[in-house]
Amino acid sequence: MHSSNSASGEACKDCSIPLAHCHAGDDDHPREECGVFGIHGHQEASKLIYLGLYALQHRGQEGAGIVCGQDGVLTAHRGMGLVADVFKPHKLKRVVGDCGIGHVRYSTFGSSNLRNVQPLVVDYAKGSMAVAHNGNLTNAALLREELEAAGAIFQSTTDSEVLIHLISRSKGKEFTDCVVDALRQVVGSYSIVIHNGETLVAARDPHGFRPLWLGRLDDAYVVASETCAFDIIDAEWIREIKPGEVLTITRHRVQSSEPFESVTPKQCLFEFVYVARPDSYIFGESVDIVRKKLGRELARQAPVDADVVMAVPDSSNPAALGYSHESGLPFDMGFIRNHYVGRTFIEPDQGIRDFGVKIKLNPSRPAVEGKRIVLVDDSVVRGTTARKIIKSLRRCGAKEIHFRVASPRITNSCYYGIDTPNKEKLIAHKLSVEEIRSFLNVDSLEYLELDALLKSTNGDPSHFCTACFTGEYPTPEPGDYELHTNNLRHVDHSTAVLYER
Repeated sequence: MHSSNSASGEACKDCSIPLAHCHAGDDDHPREECGVFGIHGHQEASKLIYLGLYALQHRGQEGAGIVCGQDGVLTAHRGMGLVADVFKPHKLKRVVGDCGIGHVRYSTFGSSNLRNVQPLVVDYAKGSMAVAHNGNLTNAALLREELEAAGAIFQSTTDSEVLIHLISRSKGKEFTDCVVDALRQVVGSYSIVIHNGETLVAARDPHGFRPLWLGRLDDAYVVASETCAFDIIDAEWIREIKPGEVLTITRHRVQSSEPFESVTPKQCLFEFVYVARPDSYIFGESVDIVRKKLGRELARQAPVDADVVMAVPDSSNPAALGYSHESGLPFDMGFIRNHYVGRTFIEPDQGIRDFGVKIKLNPSRPAVEGKRIVLVDDSVVRGTTARKIIKSLRRCGAKEIHFRVASPRITNSCYYGIDTPNKEKLIAHKLSVEEIRSFLNVDSLEYLELDALLKSTNGDPSHFCTACFTGEYPTPEPGDYELHTNNLRHVDHSTAVLYER
């Protein structure tokens, strides 16, 4: 993870990349996680995966990959950067087959290199396979240590490669049996798609931390992290894959099994707050509707006498609209966002104050000058970017700034797939609300209470993970494990045929 941003020409202490070159304006939100997509039974599989990944681009901008196959033969293309940059038409044509998976990867620059871009592809004793994983395996380091001691050679630093070794060592008869054997040995979060050119396996961890959906396009079945990936290809939504469910998709049918011990679901609340696209449905609900409810709850909890409501674009727009509707205060676009920002910038040698923020956001002076502003953001991680945004509003003549955050204080790290920094770098872990208010230089500051966040969803409050807000983790934290790789339960081979053609 990166250190806090400061002067525009300063280098990141973690990776020596100039801060303006490494998403310097985004350190007040958790980094994106990953997005997965899979399809079986369509002759234009690679093009459809490309479109699905394009819709899931918000879940990761570091790298992308597609692996397709037919009759056990896999072809792949992976690269660093955005989906549209990685997959040029002539490269996509080489990825052939009617079954395939794709992946967009989130930004963790400390391990930013091509070997970590997914899907991971390997040849092993039983053929070939490709793996695309959204989540984080909290016991991966321990498993990797034992695998390396037994002679395994790793090609990447991603935890997903642990699964490949576990699958390849399984004695299971069928491909799905081998996948289940491997998944029984890992702890943490995964929404995962795996295929060998003939069979596509999709699975969600028993807690259901990350979303995963099943859809259909003509005679083909599709799987994706979010429903927005179905919309772009006109696929029918079938249903959300259940926590702990494993789907085996072949040329003729979809089979469902639930081979893991049942546990209380712990779906990620932050998917609603920030990660998922507003036009998606996850955990059975509309993201856009939930975010507007967050804003309404925030207006009830923390009203203020002001002139206008503004959002820190774009992820905070629905919450700000909700606040506006509930409070009766008008909503205005206080910032103009530059949507053409690339991965690197050329800046003048003398430096520009707050360059990393200015390259992406600029206040609209007529909307700001002389106004008492309610500024709504979805979350705050370090506080450094929020401080610069607020400073820019002051420079444009804002009379008052009342900062409202549509989520509780983030006081703990996430171990389940959202890339938050060490908790010592979280501003709310170190400072009180009043100290944060003073640091940000705002007239008032209010965070949404956890009960109000839970109330804004239609789900059972006990079925959500609140670890980043409360420190109550559903599984042991990394480092708290003892290895028991031989203590495997028998694989339940019972399946239900869900769909057949």
